Amino acid sequence: MLVPGPISRLATVLAVAVGLALPGCGEKDEPLGPEAREVDLALDFQPNAVHTGVLTAEELGFDRRHGVDLEVRTPAASTDSLKLLAAGRADLSIVDIHDLGLARERGADFVGVGAIVQRPLAAVIARTDIRRPRDLEGKRVGVTGLPSDEAVLRAVVRADGGDYSKVRRRTIGFSAVPTLLARRVDAVVTFWNAEGVALRERGVRTREFRVDEFGAPRYPELVLATTRETLQRDPELVRSTVAALSDGTRAALDDRAAAVRRVVQESDSDETLVKAQLDAVAPALSPPLDLDRDALEQWARFDARFGVLGSPPDVEAAFALERR
Repeated sequence: MLVPGPISRLATVLAVAVGLALPGCGEKDEPLGPEAREVDLALDFQPNAVHTGVLTAEELGFDRRHGVDLEVRTPAASTDSLKLLAAGRADLSIVDIHDLGLARERGADFVGVGAIVQRPLAAVIARTDIRRPRDLEGKRVGVTGLPSDEAVLRAVVRADGGDYSKVRRRTIGFSAVPTLLARRVDAVVTFWNAEGVALRERGVRTREFRVDEFGAPRYPELVLATTRETLQRDPELVRSTVAALSDGTRAALDDRAAAVRRVVQESDSDETLVKAQLDAVAPALSPPLDLDRDALEQWARFDARFGVLGSPPDVEAAFALERR
């Protein structure tokens, strides 16, 4: 079941973690089997196409087949899922890989145990008169204010031979679509699988510069994470959850119409938009939950090189690469 949660910012991930609590909202109709244990899993944001594996695993009972009972929590902001882990209010969470790195750099012993998507989702999306990334010199580009946005923009512009210092950055928060539509900026740093698709569905013509096509390696943007304590205390719980989500993702990709219905039901989103977003992101969902050591090593170097992190993280410590 989906459980609503509060709004938060990255700066307070650890500071107020202990005080965070989310209420439940009922139980599954099917009674718990003797071997099925409840697992609190926090999404990174409102249900959308990247979560089809989670929703499918829960609805079709892949969780119970693996001896767990998923209780899905839906925070209102992406960093709430890390706060839930820190507060012991979630057993596992879906988190942005950059946020995972930042939290570990600040002393939190979170561990990535699976990849929800297998490539970056970030992109610079521009008006059509911006023909290539270096054309952003002198132009206004909207960023959320998170360090990863600056890294994405810098990587994209530099990869095309542009001068990043000449880009006029504007902090716009999480209002990429309306800000670009209102022409208050010439481009935005956002997600090609969400806002990029939404713009196309509204008939807005844009140019899309995906970060892993301009300067960044192919790394998993979203990962499933837990705490070191949970991983060491109950590795079977973690393995079973990963297996259930893997099965759920495969089933969702096999029946996309049903997967779209699940997202629409849980998020009250437009069905046409959800279908377009799932079609766009589906190739990045395979192989389900697999962690690639080389991709993670490249991500670690990228985040350090472009200032997201102070130094490359130790991927052996940050990820459970030998879990299966």
